[in-house]
Amino acid sequence: MTDEALLHQYLVVGAMLFSIGLIGFFTRRNMILMFLSTEMMLQGVSLSLVGWSRFYDDFGGQMLVIFILVVAACEAAIGLALIVVLFRHTGSLDIALLQRLREANLPPWQEANPLPVPEEPSPVWPHLAPAGIRPPESPEATDFRETV
Repeated sequence: MTDEALLHQYLVVGAMLFSIGLIGFFTRRNMILMFLSTEMMLQGVSLSLVGWSRFYDDFGGQMLVIFILVVAACEAAIGLALIVVLFRHTGSLDIALLQRLREANLPPWQEANPLPVPEEPSPVWPHLAPAGIRPPESPEATDFRETV
């Protein structure tokens, strides 16, 4: 396999990782999934740097990737700590619920076309009859008994 073909494969996989991470970051509202999408974008860039480093027989790209991995580990520790603190503050991981952190003179953010929330019927939970009262039986249960 030639070096150009190997570089092309590195770059294609790196671009796919970066694209999946970018789409995941912009389409998700969960903070943890946004954080994981950012990490996936960093890995896509790192893979592309390794491919270019291999193509030019230079270790500069690989050393930069090691630096990126160290920064990503630090980012993971600080980012997850911030996510835990924000979760304790709001009780949710939804990024849109952080409206309270905006400045006082800014209007709250609203979605352009919010989806209508369907009303869920209240669940009917099974319950026990009060003590001493026999629960009513349906006519089907008494008329079509297999055994008496």
